Amino acid sequence: MRRITRIATVGIASAALALSATACGGKKSSDSSSSASSSSEKSAAIAYDIGGRGDQSFNDAAYAGLSKAETDLKIKGAEAEPTDGEGEADKVQRLTELARKGNNPVIGVGFAYAPAIKKVAEKFPDTTFGLIDDTSVQAKNIANLVFNEEQGSYLAGVAAAKASKTGTVGFIGGVEVPLIKKFEAGFAQGVKDTNPNAKVLTQYLTQPPNFDGFAKPDLGKAAAEGQLDKGADVIYSAAGLAGSGAIEAASAKGKWSIGVDSDQYNQAGLAKYKDFILTSVTKDVADSVYNLIKSVQDGKPESGEVRYGLDKDGVGLADSNPKYKEMTDVVAAVEKAKADIIAKKIEVKTAP
Repeated sequence: MRRITRIATVGIASAALALSATACGGKKSSDSSSSASSSSEKSAAIAYDIGGRGDQSFNDAAYAGLSKAETDLKIKGAEAEPTDGEGEADKVQRLTELARKGNNPVIGVGFAYAPAIKKVAEKFPDTTFGLIDDTSVQAKNIANLVFNEEQGSYLAGVAAAKASKTGTVGFIGGVEVPLIKKFEAGFAQGVKDTNPNAKVLTQYLTQPPNFDGFAKPDLGKAAAEGQLDKGADVIYSAAGLAGSGAIEAASAKGKWSIGVDSDQYNQAGLAKYKDFILTSVTKDVADSVYNLIKSVQDGKPESGEVRYGLDKDGVGLADSNPKYKEMTDVVAAVEKAKADIIAKKIEVKTAP
């Protein structure tokens, strides 16, 4: 795979978000450029996770928050793309450059940025750093933006169990790390609480330190094909860009897939598969990014753990697909489960 790096001013969202190479693991191209913030212009920056912008999922959700801040708050936005096979030094350099240019806040999209943010935040005490999906690194100028992924995944498990005709469903995790185990745990619990006789097939695409499981659609496609061959008729993927391959595979067989992080039914790059995207587990990454930027602009920067759960619609289940709305028994079961989780009648596990 070619190495891709970019630090660019965010412009108007374009059709480039569509992924023409979803099935073969191709990655969008990007022009190398940079933008420096003037001393009088307020600016904010995000450094993307593996897969970069255009993943139709996690990174695109973060971009949506930055884009909204540009429009509503009249700030200048900057983006920084990851490079293939990069190490911590690359992340440190990327964050340092963004902070040095005057961006505030600087947001690392994903837990992989934790060690780098710890180092860079110490050197720029007057800059607020956002760290999505991690609480291991804390400081006065760090906001830990975290989510109850297990709660949204529980709802996905309820929907999968109710929609399945075979009684076999699948879970595909990108990389076997604690964060993705939360998705697995919630999903499996939701399935079993709804149908104790259901079978949940689980597969992780890669093991750390190999993070290709978040970046290569062909891995997700192959895993989904294997689960479909074993009788799964609903597959939930928490695998970033790789999940698009699983969505493609399920669609080819006329089976349901469940998306993640963004409402993948509405993602342009997945339009040809949308009829078979039953629903998506959403994380309000967009609002978390926007809210942090706004807090800095208001002079009251967020700090410490900022948690988004089901009770505040920080996680949830999308209902964009008209076919999902027509499944009244599925919708009713999901709504009841949501109410029970919020009322603490159901305690969702965070580990399998």
